[in-house]
Amino acid sequence: MNNKQILSSYAKVRFQDCDPFNHLNNSKYIDYFINAREDQILENYDLDMQDFIKKNRTAWVVSTSQIAYIKPAHTMEEVLIESQLIQHSEKHLLVELRMYDQMKTHLKSFLWITFVHISLREQKAAAHSSELMELFKNVELPIEDRFFESRKTTLIKKSKY
Repeated sequence: MNNKQILSSYAKVRFQDCDPFNHLNNSKYIDYFINAREDQILENYDLDMQDFIKKNRTAWVVSTSQIAYIKPAHTMEEVLIESQLIQHSEKHLLVELRMYDQMKTHLKSFLWITFVHISLREQKAAAHSSELMELFKNVELPIEDRFFESRKTTLIKKSKY
């Protein structure tokens, strides 16, 4: 298993996910982010979400999300999606996801998403296992900004090389 902290992958913006202006539809950004994260954790941490859910009868559900749209992603454009765990606790994860153009010169969007670990049997929040807590401790990469808007400002400044 790899202990990479910043995970990345590419995705192609598909026609059916775009609005009449050939921009990725607002709601589809979250789909692209979630799909990328799931693929990234499988590839980098060997954690298959479907197998995990079946075996452990637990899963993560989204409790909150904040998203900023900076620049449009266009039909058939290849985008770079990065993700990192920025905070974890016994029952929660806070993940930051960023979408850039292919060359990582322009930030297109970023998302903070809080996941709650849920017992499927009990239908309530459940503590992470010690193995998961160890993984999270090893891969978490905290950020300096504590608030979404200040992080937005930081990321926009960084993307203006």
